[in-house]
Amino acid sequence: MSENRRVLVVDDEANIRDLIEVALRFHGFATVTAASGEDALRAAAAERPDLVLLDVMLPDLDGFEVCRRLRAGGDQVPVIFLTARDTPSDTVTGLTLGGDDYVTKPFSIEALIARVRAVLRRAAPPAGGVLRVADLELDEGQWTVRRGGVEVDLSPTEFRLLAHLMRNAGMVLSRGQLLESVWGWDHGNPQVVETYISYLRRKLDPLGTPLIHTQRGVGYALRP
Repeated sequence: MSENRRVLVVDDEANIRDLIEVALRFHGFATVTAASGEDALRAAAAERPDLVLLDVMLPDLDGFEVCRRLRAGGDQVPVIFLTARDTPSDTVTGLTLGGDDYVTKPFSIEALIARVRAVLRRAAPPAGGVLRVADLELDEGQWTVRRGGVEVDLSPTEFRLLAHLMRNAGMVLSRGQLLESVWGWDHGNPQVVETYISYLRRKLDPLGTPLIHTQRGVGYALRP
């Protein structure tokens, strides 16, 4: 898992940055570091890391803005936020901007390495295969989605969420089940799921009859 994987570590506190870098290298990762938001954007463009560990509180651009700019520029590199503020609003903000996970300071290095590996596993291309429900088609090998023949541009998290809904078409999946299957969490803020469901609906519904249905008080199901 770690062989040849490059992680960009962004934190303005040198002691934390160095600690994470040493731990990652011990576990076989290559590392790049940055101490500010602008440096992080330059490093991401130049080094093309496989994952970014991104502190939220930076001296120039905060981590949320760095992630927003990466996504706006088409860079879908997985991002794990490092934050000292474990509040639901911060968590939702980071994840809806395109972050993949968050770790609250102070953290154990073992837990951080486990989260890095988990996010890299989820970000790996699936084995392949084409899923179809009504006029919706998702190609796991090519990472493409089409509805009625029209290509739909999805973020990696939107893609994974839609793929899971399609694999379980017709079944009502709870927010907890979706958090665990798509984000890899056994607990978390259900608002994250609601936000990403709304993103999918915004992209899919203009192309045909709504396919994602809400079962009030339970969860969501994808069905014609």
